[in-house]
Amino acid sequence: MSEAVSPLRPRTSRLPRKARRSQLLTVALGVFVEQGYHSASMDEIADRAGVSKPVLYQHFPGKLDLYLALLESSADTVVNSVREALDSTSDNKQRVQATMAHWYNYVSDESAAFRLVFESDLKNEPSVRTQVDRVLHESAALIAVVIHDDTGLPEASSHLLAVSLVGMGQVGARYWLDNNSTLSKEEAVQLAIGLAWRGIGGFPRTDEEKSNANDNAID
Repeated sequence: MSEAVSPLRPRTSRLPRKARRSQLLTVALGVFVEQGYHSASMDEIADRAGVSKPVLYQHFPGKLDLYLALLESSADTVVNSVREALDSTSDNKQRVQATMAHWYNYVSDESAAFRLVFESDLKNEPSVRTQVDRVLHESAALIAVVIHDDTGLPEASSHLLAVSLVGMGQVGARYWLDNNSTLSKEEAVQLAIGLAWRGIGGFPRTDEEKSNANDNAID
């Protein structure tokens, strides 16, 4: 009687569909971050997840579908974090602090999901480009509303300032991470906050302008 052949890889236990999808996304994120879109394979993702390829394809019809699901989730995380930072306080200096801290926390997260958003090797694919672009556009749009409401600057001016702040946050954070800076995350965040606040804080709030105008009239 021949010996039983061991399976090539351990199979995971049966999971509810939602839990299985979440597990597959977690595994796929690791593979895409390590290898990029083009080098990653559905075979390896299935193997690491301990499932058969048919099971993987039941959840995601193809590699691009899987990649887009991850990218959309990562983009949502960024935009929602910016929204939460802005909504966390009505104090604008604290808003700047919270928003800048968000970028450094995001890039230093151990999942490294930011590499899908900012360093994708598939940006020429329109559906990928759409998700990547909306991170900048939606984050900047949220910040622009606050700038416009508080300073009275025209919408175009407010949006340009907002885009600049987003760029400062994400580019600075990525540079800090990728160049093995001797600065701690806390030190880097404080420098970014100081630069951002000295810039945007130079624009007076609309209510301050009105108050100054009234004071001048009285004088």
